[in-house]
Amino acid sequence: MSLITFLDLKTLGDERGHLVVLENNKNIPFDVKRVYYLTDTQPGVPRGFHAHKELVQVAVCVSGRCLMKMDDGINQEEVWLDAPNKAIIIDKMIWHEMHDFSQHCVLLVLASDFYDEADYIREYSSFLEIIKHA
Repeated sequence: MSLITFLDLKTLGDERGHLVVLENNKNIPFDVKRVYYLTDTQPGVPRGFHAHKELVQVAVCVSGRCLMKMDDGINQEEVWLDAPNKAIIIDKMIWHEMHDFSQHCVLLVLASDFYDEADYIREYSSFLEIIKHA
């Protein structure tokens, strides 16, 4: 089973430009309660390095690209997010890291719930311990 689930985002448009639509419980598999984006990332500085106990997210680079590293405690996979219609699900209990941001990268994230620090697992060793006892 793959750790990386791609969403089916259709690109609409014509010679005037393109449009990609994200809709709750249609092509986004949950009610979106929070939206945030990463921008102006520094060269060589990775982000992420955490998992969530319950939160589910969708990530898409609306501009530029970045390398997503996903880890369920047993398997690791990587994928480039490099097109505005290429989105992935970051499921709960998946350790994730973002690397190699291109210049002018904008990584958009849609979340299934509001920010809750208690939902974060910020130490990889703690993540592995939780997975081991699940």
